[in-house]
Amino acid sequence: MKNHFFILFLCLIGLNFAQTTEKLPYTIDGKAFLGYVVKPAKITKKTKTILIVHEWWGLNEYPKSRAEQLAKEGFIAICLDMYGENIVVNTPQEAMKLSGEVYADPSLLYKRFDAGYQAAMKVAGVNKNLVAAIGYCFGGNVVLNAAKQGANLDAVISFHGGLKGAPLEKGKLKAAVLVCNGAADKFVPQAEIDDFGKEMKGNNADYTFINYADATHAFTNPYSTEVGKKFSMPIAYNEAADKKSYADFLSFVAKKVK
Repeated sequence: MKNHFFILFLCLIGLNFAQTTEKLPYTIDGKAFLGYVVKPAKITKKTKTILIVHEWWGLNEYPKSRAEQLAKEGFIAICLDMYGENIVVNTPQEAMKLSGEVYADPSLLYKRFDAGYQAAMKVAGVNKNLVAAIGYCFGGNVVLNAAKQGANLDAVISFHGGLKGAPLEKGKLKAAVLVCNGAADKFVPQAEIDDFGKEMKGNNADYTFINYADATHAFTNPYSTEVGKKFSMPIAYNEAADKKSYADFLSFVAKKVK
């Protein structure tokens, strides 16, 4: 009998922490895009939504794993697709081509982000007034520039993303901004950091910049060390920086999204 009660208890625990996943199809100018949604077991009017933009490789398993992690924290987590349905690449050359098209055209960047955003706002349980967006590498740059172009977000958080983009027009930025940067990131020079900081300060933005010691580009991705070695790229996973930046992100969202 005790065993039956114990099994029932475990089942109840499992139900409390159960997640649900679903696909999020949408189109842009007739082209198919496919997002990924993970919901926590319990959703209320106060549940916050986190939009996630992938690295330059496309919407692969890494951002999906982050969505699952965030759902465990109680968020509705939605991965947006910046390239098109099932478009994922495995070489820097392919990634550079796809990401370069987005980097080069701020209007295209915003159009693709906004299409994903609009689709995400229709997901059952999403409260449009409690939304933040995060991005990794390429995705970090995307969320920052989408926010600069007026995306309706409470907060944006960039993890090891570039800081270049279209100039910020006065009154456009609505979101609080957190940049989680690797202090040893060779892809984001100090001049770029300084220019972005001046732009934020010049527009009285709610802006926080954090450097993580000894962290290179892609420091949050456990697969980056292997990829860096394979393609001779200065990227590597940094567990300490990953955990600290994640904690800083959670704290930031708790303060800014409410």
